[in-house]
This record gives sequence, structure tokens and C-alpha cells, in this order.
Amino acid sequence: MRIGFNEANSKGCKDHSVMKDMELCEKYGFDLIDIQSECLDRDLEAGKVTLEEMGEFFATHHLKMASYNALCFFNMKPTQEEKDAVLDQLREIVRRCKILGCGMVVVVPSMDIKVPATIDEIKKDTVEVIKSMLPIVEPEGIKLSIEFVAAPTMTINRFDEAYDIIKEVNHPLVGLTVDEYHFRNMGSTWEALEKADGDKIFVWHLNGCENVPFGASYNTDAVRLWPDDEKDCLDHKRMADTFKKIGFSNDNCIIEIFRPEYWEMSQEENVAKSAEITKAHVAKYWD
Repeated sequence: MRIGFNEANSKGCKDHSVMKDMELCEKYGFDLIDIQSECLDRDLEAGKVTLEEMGEFFATHHLKMASYNALCFFNMKPTQEEKDAVLDQLREIVRRCKILGCGMVVVVPSMDIKVPATIDEIKKDTVEVIKSMLPIVEPEGIKLSIEFVAAPTMTINRFDEAYDIIKEVNHPLVGLTVDEYHFRNMGSTWEALEKADGDKIFVWHLNGCENVPFGASYNTDAVRLWPDDEKDCLDHKRMADTFKKIGFSNDNCIIEIFRPEYWEMSQEENVAKSAEITKAHVAKYWD
């Protein structure tokens, strides 16, 4: 099992930089890194790094880029202009991915839409949008991984609904990111996961979570925890056992926390702690 680091863990650390994350991930034994688009855009605009410098690093080091994370709010766009803008954004991301040696883009559904929509209407629109993205990614063999997000105002916030969408699209380049926090926090069902095809799960995001009510206004990323923290309520054994049972074969476990409290650490302390915890977790539940 390859282990990975998502920049959500460290992005709020003092003097954060993407290149420093990459260097520290290499130092502390990570195999993969999820680059956060907001961190990348910030550093590119500030002139801290170039795509070519990053691409050279990945080409000459063990560390590789797991995914470009993310193209946000891609579905349920009310106008053609907005739909076209999403595809233009994807084209730019694909251009970047080619330089970075990255083979996957995480796509995040829209939230706070202005016109009420049913689950069936959201599914129909999302399938259409994903299919319109395929001609852009297919020539490069770049995967699209839909990440359902456990917030009441997200258009896709449960595994069950997200999996229905990728089944309808039915394409080898389209799958899901399963984040343990998101899986728990809008009541996704174990029954749906147990019936899924493990090859359709492209990314496993590892984290813990405080035991707060589903859908509560304060149930935000701030309640995420290191997995196996004393306050962590998630059933990690069941998640790992289920992944094994359904044939999860994409060989990655990527820690993604987002907890502001952890951003008070130095960037190096954060990456080192993330590596320690991820290695221990995989050894406990997977090896």
C-alpha cells in the first residue's frame, strides 16, 4: 500500500509552500502527494515555483503526484457560459498535469445551488457534465475522481448517490474519491460500499472525526482528527476490511485532515507527524 499526503494537512502552516511539502514528503517516506489547487495557484502567482520545476522534481525523485485536487463545483451550472468555463478550467488542469506527470484530477460537486433540484436531476446533470469532460481527458489517459462531500448544501454528499453516477457514466477513467470523514458525516451506508466495485474507488482519503451529529452546522473540516486519535469515532477496521472485500486495488492511502489546530505545527512537524500516523495506520489495518 502506497502512502500519500494531502496538502490540506499543512496548507495553513506558517510560511507554507508547495515545494517544501514535496521535499518533506520525500524526506519522511511518502510515496504520493495530493497537490491542493489553491496552494498551487498561490505559489505560481507569487513566483515561488514553476510547473516545470515541480515536474522535474517528480521526474527525479521517488515522490509522485497522486492527484490534482481539485476542480471544484463542476456540476449544476445554470448557463452555458458557466458550463463552458468548467471545461476550460479542466483543459488548463490537464495541461498542468502533463507537465507534472499527474494522472488524475479530483472533481468536487457544486454547493449552495440557487435552484432546488432533486437527486435524480442532479444525477442527470452530473452524468452529462462528466461525459462532456471525457474527450478532454481521454487522449491523455487522465482519470476523473468524483469526491462526494458530506455537507448538507452539497449537490452530491453521500457515497450511494456518487456511486450511482459513476455506474451510469460507466467509463474506466471515471471513479470516486472516498474520504472517511465524508463517508460518515452524511450517513453513507456500509451496505452500498459493500456492493461496490473496488476498482471504481480511485482514492482513499484517511482521517479521523469527532463524534458530532450528521449535518450539524459545526460539523465541518475543523472536527477532523488524526485517525485513531482518542476522540476519533470512525470505524477504520470496517473501512479497511470492506475495501479488501470489494477489491480496492488502486494502492493508495492518502491522509487528509484540514484541522486548523494542526496548522499551528511547523510545516515539517506536520508532514512528519502525518507520515508517522499514516504508516502506523496502514500497518495496523492493511498489512
